[in-house]
Amino acid sequence: MTLPPGLPSSGQNQVCKLEKSLYGLKQASRQWFAKLSHFLIKHNYNKAIGDHSLFTKYSSSNSITVILMYVDDIILTGNNTHEISNLKTLLDNTFKIKDLGTLKFFLGFEIARNKTGISMNQRKYALEILSDIGLLGCKPSNTPMTYGTHLFQDSSAPFHDPPSYRRLVGRLIYLTNTRPDLCFAVQQLAQFMANPTITHHNVALKVLRYIKGTPVIGLHFSNTSIVQLKAYSDSDWAACPDTRRSITGFCIYLGTSLISWKSKKQKTISRSSCEAEYRAMAITTCELTWLTYLLEDLQYNFSLPAIMFCDNQSAIYIANNPVFHEEPST
Repeated sequence: MTLPPGLPSSGQNQVCKLEKSLYGLKQASRQWFAKLSHFLIKHNYNKAIGDHSLFTKYSSSNSITVILMYVDDIILTGNNTHEISNLKTLLDNTFKIKDLGTLKFFLGFEIARNKTGISMNQRKYALEILSDIGLLGCKPSNTPMTYGTHLFQDSSAPFHDPPSYRRLVGRLIYLTNTRPDLCFAVQQLAQFMANPTITHHNVALKVLRYIKGTPVIGLHFSNTSIVQLKAYSDSDWAACPDTRRSITGFCIYLGTSLISWKSKKQKTISRSSCEAEYRAMAITTCELTWLTYLLEDLQYNFSLPAIMFCDNQSAIYIANNPVFHEEPST
């Protein structure tokens, strides 16, 4: 750090005592979170076990107030308008906040409401990616990747600008927050951030051409869904030509609303398709457990158990009968 212009210095070996955290330092976000958390807990808000950035407050009249934080951006909701107004006043008196009204845009997410529920997409963010790359006028593609494509560290020429490839894939990763249809393709591209080739860059351009034709695809959360978690788990087997590892894929619904999904390479090599499917089921179970804790923090009353679907009979038998747990390795 250097002294700001105009501040006199009487000599060397002096330090500055910070009265508050400076914006931009690595410690700034942690200090801000600690201060805001202390403020909310002081006013009887409870930190959620499943997500430490989520705070809830309940009253005896079945009212609930929920706060979700991302650094200094806050979403506030609930069914107690008096408590919401009181909290906004307290936050403004303590931190000087700006009330942006009804939630319509948040961190690149566009939110819209209607009689059937809430819709969310990243249309503006997707169009910004296309504009920055110069593909706003490109011909759309029907699919993000050619069917059956599995990328590997091929022998094609290295891409001439690796930093731009990394920036593009990083932005695509953020786009998958509302685009589960891009998860597998982006997962494939993200494996080659260190040494991308021309082939990898061409596949990334095909993903962008698919986004050009589907910029408004997003999520819809129905207001009539039943409170039941349903998970669908799947896996390929040794499909990666470089590592021979399998890829896990799952999606989880709350009623009819998709709330969680993932496409990720497994950490170890599976010696059979049954073992790969069983590992995928284990990863999906961990996600179901976390979502259960999160919904319990929001006081969701589960009347029906969570259900998992898998298309591998051997993995299902092993999951149902612990005696067969050694079977995948034989």
